[in-house]
Amino acid sequence: MAKIVIRNLTKTYSGGEVLALKDINLEVEPYESLCILGPSGCGKTTLLRIIDSLIARDQGEVLIDGKSVDHPRPDVAMVFQHFGLFPWKRLDENIAYGLQLRGTARQETKTAVHRYIEMMGLKGFEKSYPHQLSGGMQQRAGLARALAINPSLLLMDEPFGALDAQTREIMQEELLRILEKDKTTMIFVTHSIDEAILLGDRIVMMSRRPGRIRDILPVDIPRPRQILSVRAHPRYLELRNSIWEMLKQDLDQPGNEVSRS
Repeated sequence: MAKIVIRNLTKTYSGGEVLALKDINLEVEPYESLCILGPSGCGKTTLLRIIDSLIARDQGEVLIDGKSVDHPRPDVAMVFQHFGLFPWKRLDENIAYGLQLRGTARQETKTAVHRYIEMMGLKGFEKSYPHQLSGGMQQRAGLARALAINPSLLLMDEPFGALDAQTREIMQEELLRILEKDKTTMIFVTHSIDEAILLGDRIVMMSRRPGRIRDILPVDIPRPRQILSVRAHPRYLELRNSIWEMLKQDLDQPGNEVSRS
């Protein structure tokens, strides 16, 4: 389990000239699935990278289970939009990478890799290189690599954004199934209103740069969820329309975009 507390977080770029995030205050409960939604350039990815200690914050603090985050933690896994697989490693070697960094015993690593290859429907492709796999299979491999380390916190940076619509929905349902089976805390960044409603227990609405939290909306649709059952729920359209109206003023700004799909 992991509880995240963010207090008074501010981040600037270009020597302080560009204010990316301002006064972010947020708590994420253990085993919660929190989705972050907002226009392009509002600092969603920056926030994830700060939580993972991939970049430094200027002000404020980030706590995971009461401990300040000052360096990458071995129990935090991040999945990126563009897969992040090593092209020179075979699929099973990619999935094993995080476990090997931890110094996990060879047999334990082999067992975990086999489990997640089976779970993600990748059996038969263990010795394939990334370029031999479809985009959906590459993303499954990236997710398998993240899950194999049994993370207490899963950070997802638009992981399905580069997939076609059909594969994206398959991956969304796969993630829902995994989260039901292997409980973990998740923060999921997306441009898609539908995706945020489907996956989130709560949705953090961010403003355009400098990124601030405008609102936090509970998604009061029961779990377990499937795409069709969520879309049929009476709260679905209410939430969708409310979020869309809230974002319209940001979308009117040049260069900003949020997907209604």
